[in-house]
Amino acid sequence: MKQYTVAILGATGAVGQEMIKILQERNFPVGKLVPLASARSAGKTLKFRGEDVTIQLACEEAFEGVDIVLGAAENDVAKAMAPAIVKAGAVFVDNSSAFRMDPNVPLIVPEVNPEDVKGHKGIISNPNCSTIITITAVNALNSIAPIRTMTASTYQAVSGAGAGGPVELMEQVEALSKGEATQPKIFPYQIAFNLIPQIGGEQVDGYTSEEMKMQNEGRKIMHLPDLKVTCTCVRVPVVRSHSISVSCHFDTPVTVEQARQAIANAPGCKLMDDLQNKIYPMPLETTDQDIVFVGRIRPDLTDPCGISLWCCGDQVRKGAATNAIQIAELLIEK
Repeated sequence: MKQYTVAILGATGAVGQEMIKILQERNFPVGKLVPLASARSAGKTLKFRGEDVTIQLACEEAFEGVDIVLGAAENDVAKAMAPAIVKAGAVFVDNSSAFRMDPNVPLIVPEVNPEDVKGHKGIISNPNCSTIITITAVNALNSIAPIRTMTASTYQAVSGAGAGGPVELMEQVEALSKGEATQPKIFPYQIAFNLIPQIGGEQVDGYTSEEMKMQNEGRKIMHLPDLKVTCTCVRVPVVRSHSISVSCHFDTPVTVEQARQAIANAPGCKLMDDLQNKIYPMPLETTDQDIVFVGRIRPDLTDPCGISLWCCGDQVRKGAATNAIQIAELLIEK
């Protein structure tokens, strides 16, 4: 099998570290790993397949001879490095939001629109974590009848805000257990024993940037240009795995049995739907794996053409690192 030189831009961050782990788990044909990071980390080493690999400085010259670049850096870094990556002849699979809505850049969930990979011009975008989990869960319903609108609420784990999120949650829980005051740093308010109904800044009509991603990215991934989504994104005191409550509305009725059967057979999904026996998706069960669990499937009582469901998925893996590596696997397959 052909071997590939794979660079990870942002190799020392939470998503970059997860990418390294998943490359090993999935036996991706890496001939050479090139971990890239800032000057603060350059020169240090990390483990890959039991060997020490030296972290290199992320700069324009670092991409010569690289086949695939997995991006795990912020928007500004992705934008700054993309021209050099493309010029070097590598394909940039970027986890940031820098290029997601660029009409010349495919936005891919491999279980949903793998054929779109063929249209890349050197850059492919990884969608938002909540979008990936939700679209993986509902795409099977879209194959029964086109989804017209979606109403969604996300319950997003603190690790979605980076490595500091879980640390802050645990520190606050410990402080409160001792009767001490908390001092928010990562989040605008205390997150322990609390919910914060804002992720991202205001973008339009009182909706945040995180909330608008579900509509804008969903349209592009599922090829539904008229899809309308109303979404509320909430940060919750859960360490890992995002949960989403979503109601899908169609032009024609979809039965609960149709929905269950479609989701049970959908790639990347696991049906967990038995309310009587208390079987439904939960963050603890979906953590550290790559399948989106789907349950609580029921009729939407406000719409005879609606179906409501609940889904959970690991946002660091399927919502970021694994999805990017699945995209890379599509590249080498095609």
